[in-house]
Amino acid sequence: MDILIKTLQVILALSILVLVHELGHFFFARIFHIRVDKFYLFFNPQISLIRCKKINGRWRFRFLSRNVPDKYRLVTNSFGEVVKDEKGKPVMEEIPLAELPSDDWRRELDCTEYGIGWLPLGGYCKVSGMIDESMDTKNLAKEPQPWEFRSKPAWQRFFVMFGGVLFNLIFAFLLHSAILFTWGEAYLKNGDALYGVVCSDLAKEVGFRDGDKILAFDQKSLSERDFKYLIVDLLHLRPEMITVLRGADTVQFGFDQKWIPRLLKSRGLFDLNTPFVVQAVTEDSHNQAAGILSKDRLTAINDIPIHSFADARHILQQHAGDSIVACFDRGGVSVVIPLWINHEGLIGVIRDFNEGDYFHITQKNYSFFAAIPAGVHKASQTVRAYIQDLGLIFSPKTEAYKSVGSVIAIGQIFPPFWDWMVFWNITALLSIMFAVLNLLPIPALDGGHIFFVLYEMITRRKPGDKFLEYAQMTGMVILLTIITLAMGNDIIRLFK
Repeated sequence: MDILIKTLQVILALSILVLVHELGHFFFARIFHIRVDKFYLFFNPQISLIRCKKINGRWRFRFLSRNVPDKYRLVTNSFGEVVKDEKGKPVMEEIPLAELPSDDWRRELDCTEYGIGWLPLGGYCKVSGMIDESMDTKNLAKEPQPWEFRSKPAWQRFFVMFGGVLFNLIFAFLLHSAILFTWGEAYLKNGDALYGVVCSDLAKEVGFRDGDKILAFDQKSLSERDFKYLIVDLLHLRPEMITVLRGADTVQFGFDQKWIPRLLKSRGLFDLNTPFVVQAVTEDSHNQAAGILSKDRLTAINDIPIHSFADARHILQQHAGDSIVACFDRGGVSVVIPLWINHEGLIGVIRDFNEGDYFHITQKNYSFFAAIPAGVHKASQTVRAYIQDLGLIFSPKTEAYKSVGSVIAIGQIFPPFWDWMVFWNITALLSIMFAVLNLLPIPALDGGHIFFVLYEMITRRKPGDKFLEYAQMTGMVILLTIITLAMGNDIIRLFK
């Protein structure tokens, strides 16, 4: 069931984003009177679930229809058998308009065909006279027509290509604004993390210690920053110096860039340090009958005061395989309980991680008009952060390319339950990722087309159709290589 819910969320989110992206291309194409041959949600190899056209103000539909190119038909011999070429593919021939029925929509080439395919992996907007991923170059041998993409001035073609990215960014701005207006935002400021951090072994190698309160990366103060973004900030800023409050002392230590590859691979550098409060005793705990109750707060071990989980962990590890006398606060009453510590330094309880019980959680609510600039600001920060992530990926020293993921990795970021606030937050993030990735100057992406149009606008020289065709093919190879790398990374992570 968890996999089904995640899969449905991925399909819904990607479908929305593809639809928004292709609407951007469609919108500008129609503004500039460029013919859009097809507009599809999902891919439709061989068969379409739904095909429709609006002809003379009336919608006409076809269901589970086999895809035959407009104005083309299968060639048959005298026995009615389909003729095939040397490679075994059916031979197509152009149908004279005079032979088409008067109500056949293939006569209506000016009308866009809308449809839904059966393969839920994206969608497309087929702009007439443009070399795209369909590699349909039949009409390029003819003279450019007034309604074709290639006959329009460069500035119009620029907006047609940039429209998808623009619509994805606008959609992300609107989503963030709607989320803030509907749910507001709640987060723990780093300055309110009273007990500092609990470090992993890697964090200790970097220089952090249990209980450290992180003050700054270089000269950037972190007191107002959302605590959960500290690790992201560390990777993005890559500071030379880290400042922490350790006990009563302010301590600084250098950050070596060599740690970045290991930080990217790690599942967590540090966690929020909290008071040691019991949520439950595990079923296999050797202290099952000791008398520990839910909400008991550990305050001392062998008369040594305990203020946080980090304090407790340090002492418990020192007494691994031994017995201790623990003091718990139970509703204002001190309760002393003898406990046994296993060889891993654990007493067999589940801690209470409810941050709201122990820290001040900052809650911000927004009016309709206040949510709009706040949403734009939040989306803009996400754009900047994702560009910084790409900088890590394209830097071989960081080995961040090994963390690149495909649709499998996207599925992992969705929760195994349905929460609309979480869903729309992730969708907004994916919309920004979609926009930024599409701006990369790879020929098969919008960024590649934009690059060639900008080149034309600057040099006044238009690349030839044959060059663009080969560039598109090269871009497709690059994209397939990246997709293969991403899928490979996902598969490796699944079996680790």
